[in-house]
Amino acid sequence: MPKAENANTYPSKDSQPNEKITVAVDLYNTAPKDDIFNIHYVQEGILPVFLVISNDGDKPISVTKMRAELVTANHSKLEALTADDVTRRVLHVNASSTNPGRIGSIPIPGGNKNKKAQQQLEEINRAKFSAFAVEPHSTQSGFLFFDIQDLRNPTQGAHIYLTGVRDASGNEMMYFDIPVMPSNSAGGN
Repeated sequence: MPKAENANTYPSKDSQPNEKITVAVDLYNTAPKDDIFNIHYVQEGILPVFLVISNDGDKPISVTKMRAELVTANHSKLEALTADDVTRRVLHVNASSTNPGRIGSIPIPGGNKNKKAQQQLEEINRAKFSAFAVEPHSTQSGFLFFDIQDLRNPTQGAHIYLTGVRDASGNEMMYFDIPVMPSNSAGGN
């Protein structure tokens, strides 16, 4: 997985200067960036977005109730997928599968002996944004995944909204509005 820099160093970001919190996103939807994954998410209709949250303040913030939403230029609103949703999509599992093999709550084609499926699940769990808090003077990062299967140019003119970030007192902070910019690789999106 990529090593996160301070969110201020990314071109696609939003900050709340009074709280000293900056949130950035970086698309991993084109080569060479998406080569870090074994799974070809874009081919599965999933947009991987690297989320970076930097807390340059003196108090921790909580992200346990954080919600991420991708809003496209034509106002489609897409909630970030759960790890289970991503796993179902990349493993091509129907929710009603009667196959006895399972990884966690997900039935896997081929049963428990399907090493590829287990490796894919591990990759998804390693990649996903899973922090509970961002401590003072630190940065947390991970991937958000959005279902873009039936959308044309889903990132062009899009924004990612983050809500539910809370300060040390438990008060919800103002939302973050991060413009989505094309990937830094040749061709972009």
